[in-house]
Amino acid sequence: MRKKRICAAAACLVMLTGCAGGTSSVQTTAPQTSAPETTAPETTAPAAEEVTVPELEGYSLLWHDEFSGEALDETLWNYEPHEPGWTNEELQEYTTSTDNVFVRDGNLVIKAIKGEKDGKTHYTSGKVTGQGKTQFTYGKVVARAKVPEGKGLWPAVWMMPQVEKFYGQWPKCGEIDIMEVLGSETKKAYGTLHYGEPHADQQGTVELTDGTFASDFHEYSVEWEPSEIRWYIDGNLYLTANDWFSAPAGGDERMYPAPFNQPFFVQMNLAVGGTWPGNPDETTDFDKAEFLIDYVRVYRKPAYDTNVTKPEKKYREALEDGNFIYNGDFSEKEDLTDDVNWKFLLFEGGDGAAEIRDNMIVITTKSEGNVDYSVQLVQPEMPMVKGKKYRASFDAWADEPRDIIVCVSAPNAGWIRYLQDTTLKITDKKATYSYDFEMNDKNDPNGRLEFNLGHKGSTATVYITNVRVEEIE
Repeated sequence: MRKKRICAAAACLVMLTGCAGGTSSVQTTAPQTSAPETTAPETTAPAAEEVTVPELEGYSLLWHDEFSGEALDETLWNYEPHEPGWTNEELQEYTTSTDNVFVRDGNLVIKAIKGEKDGKTHYTSGKVTGQGKTQFTYGKVVARAKVPEGKGLWPAVWMMPQVEKFYGQWPKCGEIDIMEVLGSETKKAYGTLHYGEPHADQQGTVELTDGTFASDFHEYSVEWEPSEIRWYIDGNLYLTANDWFSAPAGGDERMYPAPFNQPFFVQMNLAVGGTWPGNPDETTDFDKAEFLIDYVRVYRKPAYDTNVTKPEKKYREALEDGNFIYNGDFSEKEDLTDDVNWKFLLFEGGDGAAEIRDNMIVITTKSEGNVDYSVQLVQPEMPMVKGKKYRASFDAWADEPRDIIVCVSAPNAGWIRYLQDTTLKITDKKATYSYDFEMNDKNDPNGRLEFNLGHKGSTATVYITNVRVEEIE
């Protein structure tokens, strides 16, 4: 999503030589002038614990924490305090208090607390990291967790590089988000890869049809290899990434697979408020604002082939008439829930439906939602090439005059706009709309045409047909 984190600075590289459940020793080395070491730590077998950790075929257990003790194991984890507003305009103060981070009934509990300070509402919460203690390069991370429910709550399990400055500050340093869930939307979980300059990302989601991620524990995992990173929930693959980059401002791309060829560490936190989840309201129950982590386990293969090359980008071919939009005349009654051609989406309180009939798409809205993309029709995989000029055109009308927004966005490049958000007033008469734009950014095979019908003061039914995106001289 449209969010930003600031990397924690690190002045030196610390390599793991100990294991979970016992003592860890660290060795500080001078900053490196080549890619960080990618070999496995010397010791990989964890000390004996009461919990039996399952073996995974092809992997050895590198380290783990079952949270079966009486307190946070500080040989594996650090408390990371931060003041409110440290990043994402979040409201919480991260503390080292055992009121905010503690172990209970075999779970690590990260609890957000609403209080008062200097006569104003004050939120505290917790963040723990493995920086300097359990970092590793390549492997499989498995975490079982249960998230809290409540507007403004934002739990996460994610990874950052041990030495941020090796490739530069966020996002050049890279970030692997294993799991994020918004407390106001607990049926949906996100996995995301951040990288690049300009900021780019790749994101996948899983939406439950039965229960929520707050009603029970679920297992979240990432398999990180030199040329591919894969995300799973409860063993089901939902996102694969193999095309990323790292580049300094105005410079050439660094050799692939940078920045994801250096030691990373795992961290977990429960944020309160911020630019993505929004702030808590009177419905948020802080008595239940607890993020529970049952275990964190990291496995590693005996060896990894680091002699990899970046996959070649594949660009969609235009149809015979030059149109990059497939099924632009809606002659095919396709599935609007899959990732092929057209897709209809609802977010942030939006409620509605879309149907293809009579060579048009009909979008009905029950609730316009809280943001412009609450009711949304999109088609991805628009090939956008730097220096080229394009024209987006379509016919549209509605049951009564109303506003909609059209744009061409960049889901994998920080949601920048190739065709800027353009508000147009459509009437009850069919009319043709046309917009020309020039692509001035980095080549992108995954531009996305969007029609946004949310939060415009109307629920009037919209009709669209004859959609085209074509290259022009």
